Amino acid sequence: MAKLSRNAHILVFPFPAQGHMIPLLDLTHRLGTIAADLTITVLVTPKNLPFLTQLLSSHPRIQTLVLPFPPHPSIPPHVENFKDLPQHCLTSLIHTLGQLYDPLLSWFESHPSPPSVIVSDMFLGWTQRLAFCLGIKRIVFSPSGAMALSILYSLWMDLPKLDDPRDQTAVISFDKIPNCPKYPWWKLSSSYRACVEGDPAMEFIRDVFLANIESWGLVVNSFGELEGPYLDYLDKVMGNDHVWAVGPLILLHDDLSGPIQRCGCNSVPVDHLLTWLDSCEEGEVVYVCFGSQVVLTNDQMAGVASALEESGVRFIWSIKEPTEGHVEEQYGRIPNGFEDRVANRGLVIRGWSPQVTILSHRAVAAFLTHCGWNSVLEAVVAGVTMLTWPFGADQFVDQTLLVDELGVAKKACEGAQTVPNSDELARVLAESVSKRNQVERERVMQWRKAALDAIKEGGSSAKDMEELVKHLL
Repeated sequence: MAKLSRNAHILVFPFPAQGHMIPLLDLTHRLGTIAADLTITVLVTPKNLPFLTQLLSSHPRIQTLVLPFPPHPSIPPHVENFKDLPQHCLTSLIHTLGQLYDPLLSWFESHPSPPSVIVSDMFLGWTQRLAFCLGIKRIVFSPSGAMALSILYSLWMDLPKLDDPRDQTAVISFDKIPNCPKYPWWKLSSSYRACVEGDPAMEFIRDVFLANIESWGLVVNSFGELEGPYLDYLDKVMGNDHVWAVGPLILLHDDLSGPIQRCGCNSVPVDHLLTWLDSCEEGEVVYVCFGSQVVLTNDQMAGVASALEESGVRFIWSIKEPTEGHVEEQYGRIPNGFEDRVANRGLVIRGWSPQVTILSHRAVAAFLTHCGWNSVLEAVVAGVTMLTWPFGADQFVDQTLLVDELGVAKKACEGAQTVPNSDELARVLAESVSKRNQVERERVMQWRKAALDAIKEGGSSAKDMEELVKHLL
């Protein structure tokens, strides 16, 4: 390991969405562990400060910079995290955070020993302009996988558009990217589609992503064995050798004692959940969860409930309840009597669930997931096969990687508005805990080994992490 300079100091700036904050804070924890003398300042807005509580208690040299959340007409004053916003507000949130440029510049200019490197989320590309102004390095952090990021960069570089705006099924090809992926328009990034279809923030958002490409380096929460061709593509796009794959950043541990506090409110105590899982046979449970953002419509809820009941599988179903922006009567309602009818073989969790703990339990065989990248990596590290139901963002790309390239998942449903066929979904659920799932199970166990090897000493991610630390100095 390289020796630290006397005043080695970096600024870490996460984007306020759980799927973005958690992996970057995991990276911060890892940096604080590897380079104990490195001073790290983490920038947050006031209501996101609780995410840092356990990180700060574990690392005395990690400091905080708390800046007020800028106002925006589309964002309620009490909201500072994407999980509390409807998805169409993503571009508003990205645009709003750009107003922190001047306060952050003032902080740098007044600090007695300011950071020499900014590590910031891919949605905060404007920090590249700030870094250039200050004469320091900016490193992009991607919470998405390399394949998804490759497609996102390609979109913003080439700006494909529909010839007929009414034809949402028109196929967009990405011939410059390895394996030449193709997607119908409706499966592409919703923020990209909104921008090219008239969002007033389009020029700012495009500049964010072009600035990412111009940045000095890139850190991806992935590993070389999993996404090598796409990491090579990103290296070529950025035109340097400063692309580091350091994942998976999440390790199997009890969420309550892990490096980053993930706990929230839920309806089932963790000890009760573990007792229930301990009572199950190995490989007989299906875990159902669609991440921190997705709230199912009542029709979708009914479809999932019917499939779980019909399939006969043992299950844990983690449900995100409606928040502001949802019409409560139309979202998140469990069918009457469902929980009583399945009480002997299923658990329903409302609110936060300890996902890493659940996936790592011997009883869990399959995971019905929205294909968010954090969930994908957690399932791979746990050796759990996936049943895919992508809703948006990078999730359709992740599905392609899981189903078509890695062979560790099967398609279950597609689309944010789609109501699943309960009979078909029941069949997929039942097969996921049967011998018919054996091929996918063997493949995911191979990828589990590859993931764990990557983060061991001498592994590809461990080497990239060491190189990253050297450059941070």
